[in-house]
Amino acid sequence: MTTRLTWINHGATAANRTASFPVDEPLEEKTLGEAAMPTPGRADRVFTSPALRARQTAEMLGFEATVAPSLRDCDYGRWAGRPLMSLHSEEPENLALWISDPEAAPHEGESLQQLGRRVTGWMNEEMPLGGRVIAVTHAAVIRAAILNVLKAPPAAFWTIDIQPLGMARMTHDGRRWSLRF
Repeated sequence: MTTRLTWINHGATAANRTASFPVDEPLEEKTLGEAAMPTPGRADRVFTSPALRARQTAEMLGFEATVAPSLRDCDYGRWAGRPLMSLHSEEPENLALWISDPEAAPHEGESLQQLGRRVTGWMNEEMPLGGRVIAVTHAAVIRAAILNVLKAPPAAFWTIDIQPLGMARMTHDGRRWSLRF
């Protein structure tokens, strides 16, 4: 049974614009009136992260989505709401550790390894059900899914750029996941 999985990153927020670690924030007003919305096609099942920005994006796209806790953003711990630039000056060693070691969580939240395991687990749950699936979530979650499909090293996480409202498509043919372009 084939599963077609379309990942959609939520729309832009203040955290995107200020390069800050996100909190549960709404979409920017500009995004709510966005003319260039993605066209993901039809779906048998639609899921969304519990975060407000993801739920608003799903609604903007006209979906009645089921909240899937496994699609939540990475837990950035005490860094939530803080600008990346301030961490460069206040906690350079901790930031460097987090970027270089996928098992590290100096922010007292979730490591990138933990995020990857969570996302892979969700993908493995959906795969046997088949059909067309849409997941409205976060850039970090989509990056983790791409690493899973490519069986890429964790360091590749930082080379994947997912824009607000960006999409990534994958298929599972019963044996393996593939990226679809």
